[in-house]
Amino acid sequence: MLILKHSIYRHETGTDEAGRGCLAGPVTAAAVILPDDFKLDLLNDSKQLSEKVREALRPLIIEKALCYHVAHIEPTVIDEINILNASIQAMRECIISLKTRPEYIIVDGNRFKAVEDIPHSCIIKGDSKYLSIAAASVLAKTYRDDYMNRLHEEYPMYNWKNNKGYPTREHREAIRKYGLTPHHRLSFRQLPEQLEIEF
Repeated sequence: MLILKHSIYRHETGTDEAGRGCLAGPVTAAAVILPDDFKLDLLNDSKQLSEKVREALRPLIIEKALCYHVAHIEPTVIDEINILNASIQAMRECIISLKTRPEYIIVDGNRFKAVEDIPHSCIIKGDSKYLSIAAASVLAKTYRDDYMNRLHEEYPMYNWKNNKGYPTREHREAIRKYGLTPHHRLSFRQLPEQLEIEF
């Protein structure tokens, strides 16, 4: 059973990201502050939920949350500052943009950069331990999926509607056949043979 709070503060925000391991599309983060009476039985780490359940939970999280924000960091920025820094930047942008300033931040994972003077804790597998991080994981995942579904309409040959930009065999075969788009991350190893050097 997921826990509501990690700290003693009323306005504690949980934050998480989605799309870190993808070959294409943005890395997307969300931050959520939940009320003290928040309950949502099906809520869990988004990776443990079906797409149907995630889509059903999203409007309920939005309705019940005190506030939330979602941010996308595009592939050009990912290529420039690397995926770890881009993930952290996305989470920090969400936190800074919250309508209510959080008094404490809990982050899924083990790396973060402080936001102003707000104390924070990094929590391994926090999305399966705390409700606010789980809520953030659902928002990040569903908003990123929507983003990739829109890109799919422009580039249907990559089937982003189904693979969401992850390195599936189908996605890599499409890259081999059609090349890269402006939405691919050039700093990522798009094809296995990319690191082979020919003399």
